[in-house]
Amino acid sequence: MMPAPDPEAAPLSVPAEAVAFAPAPSGALPVQGVPMPDPPPPAPRPAPAVPVPHAPPGLAHLPLPLLVLPMGLGGVGLAWREAAASLGAPAFPGEAMLLLTGLVWLLVVGLQGLRLLRHPAAMAAEFRHPVRVAFLAAPTIGLMILAGGLWPHAPGLGAALWCLSVPLHLLVAMLILRRLLAGRGEVAMLAPPLLIPFVGNILAPLFGARMGFLDASWMMFGVGFLLWLMVVPLLLYRLVAGPALPQAMRPSVAIFLAPPAVGALTLLALTGDAGHASLAVAGVALLVAVALISLAGEFRRVPFSLSWWSFTFPSAAFAAMLMALGFHPLLGWAALALATVLTGWIAWRTALAARAGVFLRPEA
Repeated sequence: MMPAPDPEAAPLSVPAEAVAFAPAPSGALPVQGVPMPDPPPPAPRPAPAVPVPHAPPGLAHLPLPLLVLPMGLGGVGLAWREAAASLGAPAFPGEAMLLLTGLVWLLVVGLQGLRLLRHPAAMAAEFRHPVRVAFLAAPTIGLMILAGGLWPHAPGLGAALWCLSVPLHLLVAMLILRRLLAGRGEVAMLAPPLLIPFVGNILAPLFGARMGFLDASWMMFGVGFLLWLMVVPLLLYRLVAGPALPQAMRPSVAIFLAPPAVGALTLLALTGDAGHASLAVAGVALLVAVALISLAGEFRRVPFSLSWWSFTFPSAAFAAMLMALGFHPLLGWAALALATVLTGWIAWRTALAARAGVFLRPEA
C-alpha cells in the first residue's frame, strides 16, 4: 500500500524547460493551475495577386528622341567632307554618310508621322513633356544638314530645303518660347536638350551664307547666338542648384559643346576668314571639350540609352571646327576618329536595341 501524501510537504516543482516544451491540450492545467493558451488560428492564405495589364508594345511608344539620329550621322558626314577639303581625306566616307543620313531622316520622321496619325494622344503627351518637346526641333536641324549635304550636288534642291527648314525650326522655337513666356514652363525644361530648338538656329547660317542668303543668315546667327548666351547660364544654374539630372540624361551635357563649335564654323562662313571672333568662340569649344573628356570615367558608368546620341553631333562639329580653323592636322584627325568611332558604336547599340524591340515597349 502506498503511503498517503503529506499535506505539509512542499509542492512538486517542474523545470521551466519542461513547461516550455511539454505539449498540453487546450484548457489543461498542467502546471500550478496556469492554463495554457489556445494555439493561434492558422494565418489566412493571401489572395492571389491580380495581374495588372500593361500597355502592349507598339508604335505608340516610339521615343521622340530618335529624331536626333540624322543630326549625329549627318554631323559626322559633314566632318568627313571637311576632312576631304582640309586634310586631303577621301571624299567617299562623308558623301556615303550624308546619303545614309537622308535615308535615316526619312525613316525616323516617317515613323513619327505615322505615330501621330495612329496615336495622336501619345504624340500630344510628347508635346506636353517638359524635356521631350525640345526634340521636335531635331528634324528641322536634320533638314538643314541635308540641305548642306545636297548643295554641292544639287544647288537648287539644297537651297529649297534650307528655305523650308529655317522657318520650320523658327516655328518650333517660337512655340516653346511662347510656352515659357505664358508661364506654362517648369524647371524640368531646363535640360541640355533645350539648346536644340533655341540655339539650333546658329547652324542655319553655316549653309545659308554659302547659298547666298547672307542677310537671313546673319539674322539666324543673331537669334541662335543671343539665345545661347541666355539659355546656358540657366542650364548651368540647374546643374549646380538642382534638381540633378537623372542618371540616364547625364550624357546630354555633351550638347554644351555644339553651340561654340558650330558658332565658330558659322562665323567663318559669314565673314570668310578665321578671324578673332571665330577663334574666341573656338576657345569656348576647346574648354568644354576638355571638360567633357575629363568626365569620360563618369560617362562610362551610365547605362546606354538614346541620350548617348548627345555625343555624336557635338563631337563631329568640334572635329570640323578644328580642321576648318587650321588647327594642327593631328588634332583634326584625332577628333574626327573619335567622333566617327563614337558615333559608330552608338549607332550599333541603337540598332541592337531596335532589333530587340526596345523602342516599341512602354517606358519603364
